[in-house]
Amino acid sequence: MSAEITKGRFTAGFNGPITVFVIGMRINRLFRPDKWLPVVRAMGPMLSELSAAPGSGFLAAEPMLRSWRTIAVMQYWRDFDSLEAYARNRDQHHWPAWTAFNRSIGKSGAVGIFHETYVVPAGGYETIYVNMPSTGLGKIAGVRPATGSRVKARSRMRTDHAPASGDTPE
Repeated sequence: MSAEITKGRFTAGFNGPITVFVIGMRINRLFRPDKWLPVVRAMGPMLSELSAAPGSGFLAAEPMLRSWRTIAVMQYWRDFDSLEAYARNRDQHHWPAWTAFNRSIGKSGAVGIFHETYVVPAGGYETIYVNMPSTGLGKIAGVRPATGSRVKARSRMRTDHAPASGDTPE
């Protein structure tokens, strides 16, 4: 079943700072599912755990397919401190999964993992969704029409959404 498409031109109704965390894995040795399958299976329980804990600072996640052998998940967090607290908490799913990866995979090279973290201040990002189902920041905070002061990418970077020079008022 496909997600419902919102027809038109919209921007996310999100105004604050945000931490974006991209985490992924690459299957380097296809014929070693004993090494890469546990890594694939580890993400689901973590995301379920986070989704069930609204106070964790975790806001949402979006799967991403980078190539046939590289998969990733883009996560949105309230702040870096919340992300770090989860990663270091020995009573949550991440810590045992991380230690199991290091024990099982180590330097074998059968599976690669990566992550990138971006701490973005309010006004340091912009969004546009044209004829799209709910996704990204728009999925977290809802969307609003990209009209008036939200028409141009540069003006969407502003946090006050007052009409910028050259914008058409709403």
